[in-house]
Amino acid sequence: MQLSLKKLAEYVGGYIIGDENCLIEHVATLKNASTGDISFLTNLKYKNELQATQASAVILSEKHASECLTNALVVANPHPAYAKIATLLYTEKTEKSGVHSMAVVDPTCQIDDSVWIGAHCVVEAGVVIQAGSVIGPGCYIGKDVFIGENCELTVNISLMHDCRLADRVLIHPGVVIGADGFGQAYDNDKWIKVPQVGAVQIGNDVEIGANTTVDRGTIEDTIIEDGVKLDNLIQIAHNVRIGKNTVMAASTAVAGSTTVGENCAIGGCVGIAGHLTIVDNVTITGRSTVLQSVKVPGVYSSSTPLEPNKFWHKNHIRFKQLDDMAKRIKALEKELEKSRG
Repeated sequence: MQLSLKKLAEYVGGYIIGDENCLIEHVATLKNASTGDISFLTNLKYKNELQATQASAVILSEKHASECLTNALVVANPHPAYAKIATLLYTEKTEKSGVHSMAVVDPTCQIDDSVWIGAHCVVEAGVVIQAGSVIGPGCYIGKDVFIGENCELTVNISLMHDCRLADRVLIHPGVVIGADGFGQAYDNDKWIKVPQVGAVQIGNDVEIGANTTVDRGTIEDTIIEDGVKLDNLIQIAHNVRIGKNTVMAASTAVAGSTTVGENCAIGGCVGIAGHLTIVDNVTITGRSTVLQSVKVPGVYSSSTPLEPNKFWHKNHIRFKQLDDMAKRIKALEKELEKSRG
């Protein structure tokens, strides 16, 4: 797609310094951009590349506009402005509608005429799919599933029975939504499976990354609220609730019946134990382990950063001695207090 810089400025609510009729086709980094590209400055680490860039335009804040030697698109916050422009330039919505000849769709389904269902899909009885949604090749849609407007299921996605997707949900390849949660009851030296009779509810404008799994609830539903963004390879267990506009990076796992609040940011490889509550506006840094509820907003971390192995071994040994050291310090403080008395 080719758009004028003026159109892009109107779209993101910015203003232009330079040629508003400049035509933009692609996005690119400051270092590798050329004519027809729009670039961006969001990380000051790359500020030294600004004056040398060959981009036709750069998205940046007013603070750095005077340093730009090409056309500037000035906005309050360059990062979301770049995201909106990139989405606009690279939209590849299919124009197809109907059902591929190699798909299997139960006759009881209610599917809007504008929906596209690709090859090798199976759509079971009672499914409802609303206007503008796209079901890519190889997807399985279970009985009585509801899919709202303008959703996109890309490739090889399993959406199990009774689950509900609201509008504008984007799901990447290999995702499984509504598989049984891991419910087991121990009885006389053996495990008995607990039926998982809940489902999964997914709100508006949710994105779910490749090979992520969201388990159905044991009795009540697992719930992903509006605006949540899940990265690849995430495990969401049964009866978890994730609040609005929370983001979660790859390889994180959330155990059953935990509630994560709104506007949280969860780093990669975080492990969150079950039956906890994390309040709104919490950031948890990568590779942290959460074993208790988080009741106060803020930034939380655990584990230790990478260091040379010999230092790590020394610190690990000291860590195991902390309790003894604390007792000795407390005893010394008491002796010191006595000597002062």
